Amino acid sequence: MNTEYFTQASLAIQIHILVAVGAFFLGAYLLLRRKGTKAHKMAGRIFGVLMIATAISAIFIRQLNNGSFSFIHIFVPITFVGLYQLVSAIRKGDVKRHRRHVLNMYFGALMIPGLLSFLPGRTMWMLFFA
Repeated sequence: MNTEYFTQASLAIQIHILVAVGAFFLGAYLLLRRKGTKAHKMAGRIFGVLMIATAISAIFIRQLNNGSFSFIHIFVPITFVGLYQLVSAIRKGDVKRHRRHVLNMYFGALMIPGLLSFLPGRTMWMLFFA
């Protein structure tokens, strides 16, 4: 692991990596553990905050397209819409819909962009394989 690449990255990239990795592990915990407990509800709230921070920090990362937004920025609004949907579903007591939105959020707004960040030349590729 090339930690120098992380320390030399912009503050936006550093924040983005930290909150995204936190959301990845906390999301995995939430998916694997018992649902409906106080711990699940608190971890879910923290997961939501981490996902918001991940989306907001992504807005400030623009190296891929010469300072403009790139195709990967489509995951920012997807994240916000997904969070609204999963919170709305659980507030209405629709656990089945909440679970579907959580799975969509975890895989569609976290795993897919996370995997794209490991393409050669991208930040995570450089961090782990350079």
